[in-house]
Amino acid sequence: MTAKSTTLPTLSPEAGTTPSTTPSTTPRTTPAAAPGSSVARGGARPAPRLYALDGLRLLAALSVAAYHYGGRDGEIAKAWGASPAVQFPSAHSWFAYGWAGVQAFFVISGFVICASGWGRSVQSFLASRAARLLPAYWAAVVLVAAVLALPGIAFARVSASEFLVNLTMLQMPLGADRVLGVCWTLWAEVRFYVLFALCVVLPGVTRRRVIWFCGGWTLAATLAEASREPFLQLVLMPEYASLFIGGIGLYLVHRDRRDTAAWLIVGFSLLLSQYHTVQDMWHAPNDAFFSYRPQLGIALAVVVGFVAVGAVALGFLDRVNWRWLTTAGALTYPFYLVHEHLGWPVVQALHQGLGLPSSLTLALTVALMLLLAWLLHHAVERPLQPRLRASLQGRRR
Repeated sequence: MTAKSTTLPTLSPEAGTTPSTTPSTTPRTTPAAAPGSSVARGGARPAPRLYALDGLRLLAALSVAAYHYGGRDGEIAKAWGASPAVQFPSAHSWFAYGWAGVQAFFVISGFVICASGWGRSVQSFLASRAARLLPAYWAAVVLVAAVLALPGIAFARVSASEFLVNLTMLQMPLGADRVLGVCWTLWAEVRFYVLFALCVVLPGVTRRRVIWFCGGWTLAATLAEASREPFLQLVLMPEYASLFIGGIGLYLVHRDRRDTAAWLIVGFSLLLSQYHTVQDMWHAPNDAFFSYRPQLGIALAVVVGFVAVGAVALGFLDRVNWRWLTTAGALTYPFYLVHEHLGWPVVQALHQGLGLPSSLTLALTVALMLLLAWLLHHAVERPLQPRLRASLQGRRR
């Protein structure tokens, strides 16, 4: 439907924070792990749920929404009737950093996936991942395609054949147009899950094996980029690998803050992540571009994501234990899936149709997308996830 944005690397939809359930965002876990349980430490009884991680996932999703609604041009400019730079003359330069929510999602995903894989079989691990991602994804693809196919909706749509292939979540490698603009981040997540499952979960998760995986993937991804071999780059994802690996390192720090190897993994991953992000996001000052982001600003945005997840890993945010954050975390993935393309017609109807001011239109659009996410979570995810997980694990409910 739209080509991959050069400014948005997106949400891992991990949800969850426990190994028993499973991005973005986080382990029930994208932008996916489950939205909320606790992270168990190496076979010990589950630790208290990391509510702050749910809150970070929601903040990351909202920052991506700010980027899509007010930090870039494209179809959203058609919805506003003018460039977002005109709608938000002061805020648009801040909204233009909202893509960093995707980087944060990938870091969170590394944290959560490492947690969720500990002590599990590969079948259980992959079943939890599929159950976490697919129900809301299928519902979002059907809903977005249906809305954009309505008469009078003037935004891009896909063919029937491309709609059907989008249901497989494999449209990106096939080169088909996307129903969901953010689904390219899910493709990155899926590749990460498969790599982690084959290299770590299948032989059995141990600290040593996780460390070797992080080191091996870092080196292999760097060599893949240097080789410019498309297949190796597709599999090893040099542009995103360090973000996932940094999250894994932070989970090891969460288990033992005195783990020197874990700290080295985090440090190297941060240095590589800022470099890759600057290479992807920076451009020289040019009036023809929507916005200009200096290299230092881009690097700092990546650092903020690492520091935020690090604060959770080190327990600095343990007092942030408000139970409503569990609900917030649960809404993150469905919100992330639908907010961009369904936001277009909502913005157009509220701003151009009803004449509401830009700031009110933005607030109402976000609120409506969160309400839709709540409905998808309760009507689709809650009933279907456990059934799909049990079925894939060969159990009857």
